[in-house]
Amino acid sequence: MTTFYEEKLDFQNPSSIEEAFKSLLNEELTSVTQLEDWLKRESELFDAIEEGLTGHYIDFQCQSDSLSAKQAFEHDQQVIEPLVKRYEALLDEKFLATPMKDSLDYNYYERFIISKINSKELFRDENIKLEIEEDRLSTNYFEHTGSLTVDWNGEEKTLSEISSYMQDSERDTRKKAMQLSAEAFLSKETELQEIMDELIQLRQKKARNANLENYRDYMFKKYERFDYTPEDCKRLAESIRKHVTPLKEKIQQEHQKELGVKSYRPWDTKGVAKGLKPLKPFSERDQLVERSATIFSSLDHRFEELLTTMDQRAMLDLTTRKGKAPGGFCAPLPVSGLSFIFMNASKTHDDMITLLHEMGHCIHNDFKKDIPLSKYRDTPMESSELASMSMELLTMDQWDVFYETKEDLIRAKQDQLKGIIEFLPMGMVVDQFQHWMYENPNHTAEERNKKFSELQQQLNSSVVDWSEYEKWSETSWLRILHIFEVPFYFIEYVIAQLGAVQMYKHYRENSEKALSNYKKALSLGASKSLTEVYEAAGIKFDFSEGMIKDLMTFVEKELDALK
Repeated sequence: MTTFYEEKLDFQNPSSIEEAFKSLLNEELTSVTQLEDWLKRESELFDAIEEGLTGHYIDFQCQSDSLSAKQAFEHDQQVIEPLVKRYEALLDEKFLATPMKDSLDYNYYERFIISKINSKELFRDENIKLEIEEDRLSTNYFEHTGSLTVDWNGEEKTLSEISSYMQDSERDTRKKAMQLSAEAFLSKETELQEIMDELIQLRQKKARNANLENYRDYMFKKYERFDYTPEDCKRLAESIRKHVTPLKEKIQQEHQKELGVKSYRPWDTKGVAKGLKPLKPFSERDQLVERSATIFSSLDHRFEELLTTMDQRAMLDLTTRKGKAPGGFCAPLPVSGLSFIFMNASKTHDDMITLLHEMGHCIHNDFKKDIPLSKYRDTPMESSELASMSMELLTMDQWDVFYETKEDLIRAKQDQLKGIIEFLPMGMVVDQFQHWMYENPNHTAEERNKKFSELQQQLNSSVVDWSEYEKWSETSWLRILHIFEVPFYFIEYVIAQLGAVQMYKHYRENSEKALSNYKKALSLGASKSLTEVYEAAGIKFDFSEGMIKDLMTFVEKELDALK
């Protein structure tokens, strides 16, 4: 396959990897110095494993219809990952049973020890077989969705390619694009619903094996969400309904007037008014990279150099094509010391934002790559997404690189700020939908669709008229790969978005200080709590009702200043 990652281990020879684990397990540890050296070598082994597993995952995502990529990926899921999980649990037990751990620098190792204790409490050997099946089902999801294409005026196009038409000034064009996309997913609804049915039962069984009431509680423990609770998420949803949803409805009503339509339909939400063209910040892939590099050079030459190096090393797969999985992500490669960006660009403003967002992750990975403990480089998603969402906003002053006219630049900034308001309610819909699914694991597919629709009505906008197309709305969750592949990964976007707005507010007041705080926070990795990481960034880990109200007031003022 590709050569952007380094395979230091023979993944086709599991016994060699097992021997490396056994060597660590059989070592006698008699001093703190030995223990710290042992932990360093343990991290190096996990780095080598992560590099190979991540490389194989990227290969499969880049070409999900490739038999060889699929075979390598499935071999990892069925053979390598179960092996790693078992030995990781044994290594955790060895560490926790070692008296020398009590002599480690507690200020530095406190969170490391807490994490190891948490992992031991959660681990169950019988769950490994369930996780193999869980991975198989997630892979099946990508096989179904990665192959979806539509006929656009006689030409076969991916769903990413036709997404740009949903911004068209011609209403019929927008409707056609949305209809084709929605019906493509509906053609796979039966298969995807069956996958979800199986996933829910598997995941519930995992939770019960770990003596937990439901999978929601299991995932909160697995994600080490020590800083907030499920009840906090419900309160956050209510605060957003109260202080953000009305703003979203106001923005959509203004947009409806701009479009001059009597009824605001789902294919209108991204459309531009007559006489305008959708924002087009670049026309080809290399232009996207070059212009982004120019932006990063104005912030920090280290950022620019990172993007350029990744491009030279073929670590940017940015454009859409048939057989490529949907979505976008950044994946760290700890041995290579770089990251890989995967996305499906179709030359839109959102594509520009996606690259800037994913580069925030890459920059984060770069700042923590020299942390010796791999555990401290595995940051919670609430801080990982803070890095990426902040980067979207910190680059706004340099967007003239992409937009030559003042009018387009203003539109781009308005879209970004409005996008924050538009996202937050929907983000809570996705989060609360997952809470409901796993609190009520015996529901049917029909009940699932109905609940998603109800949550949209409660938390999201009531301006959009879905009449006659309710099925599109209630099944739109099928597009959200997180629900299938990384369950409960969505609240982090909401929390981090609120943090990113705080970062942007500070940046507007003192750009140099805000950027310095940003770098400082990124360099901490997972060695500190979320509260401490946010404090290092110069902001608060706070999603209280008062904070949300204040931040929305700030965003409204920023939007008013752009009028």
